[in-house]
Amino acid sequence: MMSLVKTLAKQTVTINQVAKMAGVSTATVSRALNKPNTVSEAVKKKIERIIKKIGYIPNAGARSLMLKRTGSIGVIVPTLDNAIFAQGLEEFQRQLSQSGYQMLVASTNYDPEIENQQMRNLLLQGVEGIAMFGSSQKLELIRLLRTRKLPYIHIGTLDTPLNGYAAGFDNKKAIQLGVEYLVQVGHRNFGMIAGKTENNDRARDRVDGVVELLKRNRISLKKESIIEVPYQIQDARIALKKLLQINPSISAVVCGNDVLAIGALLEAQSQGIKIPHQCSILGFDNLELSRHIQPSLSTIHIDAIGMWSKAAHHLMSQINGINRLPRKILADVSLVIRDSTGGVLKT
Repeated sequence: MMSLVKTLAKQTVTINQVAKMAGVSTATVSRALNKPNTVSEAVKKKIERIIKKIGYIPNAGARSLMLKRTGSIGVIVPTLDNAIFAQGLEEFQRQLSQSGYQMLVASTNYDPEIENQQMRNLLLQGVEGIAMFGSSQKLELIRLLRTRKLPYIHIGTLDTPLNGYAAGFDNKKAIQLGVEYLVQVGHRNFGMIAGKTENNDRARDRVDGVVELLKRNRISLKKESIIEVPYQIQDARIALKKLLQINPSISAVVCGNDVLAIGALLEAQSQGIKIPHQCSILGFDNLELSRHIQPSLSTIHIDAIGMWSKAAHHLMSQINGINRLPRKILADVSLVIRDSTGGVLKT
């Protein structure tokens, strides 16, 4: 064990070594790293070559003190157990990295108390900005960010508290694209498998969007025909069983996201229900898996990559003091019709 400790200790490379090898002061090395415009191009390149050769890693804490910036941005999402968030976070991080920022991620499990604590943890880490998913945050949290004059942005929605910045879409109108199509091809008997709407503005808006669109078409969707479940395949399978027990004549099932739709589709298949001839199933998000399963899943496509990319650039623009930024950035949304939906089978 002692020899391992010694070996590790020998591998430690300091700024003093860099300075000695470059024939400059440690202050010059520090300026070359943190304020490269203050040293000559020749000195800067010499220091860069030495750093690369001996593997020196600058101390992040010291750099933060010098620049009075941490270079980090916090992101809070409901869960990491969903490909749509993983995809978005990957793009967000890519955009930040290109501008020299790092991403700190926290998840909340759709719990506002956890979100409150995670927000405070990120603030203690000295983040320069915050990206939050949705708009279900407690107002005291938003007011805290404003009091501290910390840049922030909501993602995945447009309706934000206190007229905050947002990069997203109207969840009501988005899901109505699919419901309108189902009505047009003859469906009048609907059921819905929704995500838990408590503390989730996106799930709530999608339920409201379905109910409103059907009402405009003089179709009633009873409360018992809307089942809220966690975003899990098994829960969706159980929900479809309940819907069919309540109303065996349901011909179309609208789901709050693709995970729920895949669960509903699997349960329908296990019961021998022919999709879409006996029952159409609609998802939301357009996950990669949705086009590969059989039958392929009709769904609402959200340009998640573009949405997260624009959110990252907007937040960095706020941090850099750019004025007259747009309050709302609209993400592209479209209906993708595949094999899981079709017209009502005539008998």
